Amino acid sequence: MTATLFLIQSIFGFYILAVMLRFLLQCVRADFYNPLVQFLVRITNPPLLPLRRIIPGYKGLDLASVVLAFVLQLIEVLLVTLLLGRNTGMIGLLLLSIAELLKLLINIYLWGVVIQAILSWFNSDPFHPAARLLSQLTAPLLRPARRLLPPISGIDLSPMLVIVALIFISLLLQDILGFWTGIG
Repeated sequence: MTATLFLIQSIFGFYILAVMLRFLLQCVRADFYNPLVQFLVRITNPPLLPLRRIIPGYKGLDLASVVLAFVLQLIEVLLVTLLLGRNTGMIGLLLLSIAELLKLLINIYLWGVVIQAILSWFNSDPFHPAARLLSQLTAPLLRPARRLLPPISGIDLSPMLVIVALIFISLLLQDILGFWTGIG
């Protein structure tokens, strides 16, 4: 059972991550010709192209990606709860799915900021496709943090501010979910 659980969570987790990254990179208008973006587009196009015929975008947001990520997360949560023999009900499944997607969103940004901060310690190539993509992805969080906390003696502490905020939001989400579902 543990192996099956691992397999379900790994396969669904990887694909949901790919769909979520594609959505986020579209939101920040990342370079479409970046090889990493092209990889995400190729692996997520098969379910997204037909879904886009049914679910149109709205103000530049790809709602089909959001729906796909939610449906996949709902299926994963359903399979896991069935495998574990738990009965959470439809509301519980919906809440858990939304919470898992929010947790994934927070983790994407948390790890993105951490990796970008670590890369800043080294003289890395700023034009490397992964470095540029990371910069484009985290800029919407780091820009306001840099305005709030400008560099002190040449040291940029804004990533630390963003990391603390993301962890706080994650813990708050965990407390809220625990309160409403009793799962925590």
